[in-house]
Amino acid sequence: MVSSSQGPFRLEEERLGALPVVEHFLSRLDLARLLDQYVPASDRRVRLAPATSIGVVIRNLALSHQPLYSMGEWAARFDPALLGLGAHEVRLVNDDRIGRSLERLFDADRSSLLSRMVLDAVGAFGIDCAEMHNDSTSVRLTGAYPLASGAPRGGKATAAAARGHSKDFRPDLKQLVWILTTSGDGAVPIACRVASGNVEDSTTHIATWDGLCALLGRSDFRYVADCKLATRANMEHIDRGHGRFVTVLPASRKEDGAFRRHLVDHDVVWSEARRCRARRLGEPDDVYEITEAPWPSAEGFRVIWVRSSHKVERDAHARSNRVAAGVVALDELNQKLASNRCRLTTRVAVDEAATEAVASAGATRWVGFSVEEYQEVRHRQETRGRPGADTRYRQIIRTKYRIHLDVHDDVIGADARSDGCWPLVTNEKETSPADILAAYKHQPSLERRHHQLKGDQVVAPMFIHDPARIEGLMTCHFVALLVHALVELEVRRTMAARGMKKIPLYPEHRACESPSAVRIFEIFDGLARRHLIGTSGQVVQTFPPELTELQRVLLDLLGVPEDRYR
Repeated sequence: MVSSSQGPFRLEEERLGALPVVEHFLSRLDLARLLDQYVPASDRRVRLAPATSIGVVIRNLALSHQPLYSMGEWAARFDPALLGLGAHEVRLVNDDRIGRSLERLFDADRSSLLSRMVLDAVGAFGIDCAEMHNDSTSVRLTGAYPLASGAPRGGKATAAAARGHSKDFRPDLKQLVWILTTSGDGAVPIACRVASGNVEDSTTHIATWDGLCALLGRSDFRYVADCKLATRANMEHIDRGHGRFVTVLPASRKEDGAFRRHLVDHDVVWSEARRCRARRLGEPDDVYEITEAPWPSAEGFRVIWVRSSHKVERDAHARSNRVAAGVVALDELNQKLASNRCRLTTRVAVDEAATEAVASAGATRWVGFSVEEYQEVRHRQETRGRPGADTRYRQIIRTKYRIHLDVHDDVIGADARSDGCWPLVTNEKETSPADILAAYKHQPSLERRHHQLKGDQVVAPMFIHDPARIEGLMTCHFVALLVHALVELEVRRTMAARGMKKIPLYPEHRACESPSAVRIFEIFDGLARRHLIGTSGQVVQTFPPELTELQRVLLDLLGVPEDRYR
């Protein structure tokens, strides 16, 4: 709360921002009751209940991520009631209390807490759970993190901070792996867990799928994931459990190479299944074509091949660039070999250098070479001085090498036949290939949740080192992501029901077809309630914020009463 005084009166300001919108959705999730039930205060002497502290963290992550050490300063600017705080409790918010509350959240039955919250959200918002999308990302850490060794706490396993495959391209840093599952309907977060930083993605799917079956009470949902799902153990486990899956067959599988060779000398019938508008004006649409593979996967599952017109162009362009880079690399090596100072004096050394040059350009498949050995004859005076009629010369013969490149046009032509293609594998026998492709094309919506986690909620780098507190904070991140997803789902559904294709959310009143929660919250930024305080401390008058027409439209689309701002 900010105050300013002039004369006998004082004006106090309580910031609201988008907090009433967040509070509306948290109340629909019944967050306060669930936290009180699952994370109760163990001691009556506790001045600030752990559930209250956790609620403040969730609201902060949903609006604007602040470090734990500045959480009290952030909370002091807002209406305490909207943060779930009493007027006297705002000054109690600090990083020490929040840290201990996060430990309590880890020690609590988080699985039951999140399951109850997700199931309530599914019922309250009518989320279709017939399709689930799974993916993982890395959360980088900076520092040694000696406490995050994977040692159990209170009988519960903790994730170990370790080096692994960094999706942030920081293999030098330790990390944790965040595994998220969302619904196909609105990409609403359904389940999450934190794993050790060196865990291999293909080993996580069985436990994730079993957890979803227990949560939803069914196994017939469609499970969509990336190529790490395509192992015999994973696919057969889901198939035996009467589940459905859709995934990408890795390029390392024999079925991939066999079909690409099949395309070289066979005319395959492709049928259009999907058409997407180009990202840039003037460019053609991206057309997706599909065909059934002539044979199933090694496990006996159905394989559907997809070809994208835009990917055809990208693959051809990438191959052309690599071939050109390989040719340039060999030309530069030839220039080096022609120099008298070149230290490559044997055929083996030249051959190794040429192989490395082509490989570094990524053109080994399409650019070959041969090494030619020749003799360079030179004559040099036996003595110093100006040459004359009687000057004697000695002959110097030096073995040198020349590289002749060979661009494999036949291989380039064969590879061009399968440009833009990739295989999907599924155990759904009756579903049309177009529906299988449509299910897989929802996967980027899940990847945007990872972007929100790392971008908007600034999950990394971590500022806390205790593994229990880290996992407690990641649970708060999950709830904040859930709020974002529900806000987007609600506004987009209402727009579709009212026939509204766009809404002017961007600067200069530019239209937005798919409003994001972050942009919606920005529209309400700066709203505040002001109180005129008299000399005796009483409230003389309260001035509610004046809402713009766009803010009123958004509140109407979200189903948030305007009274929350009054």
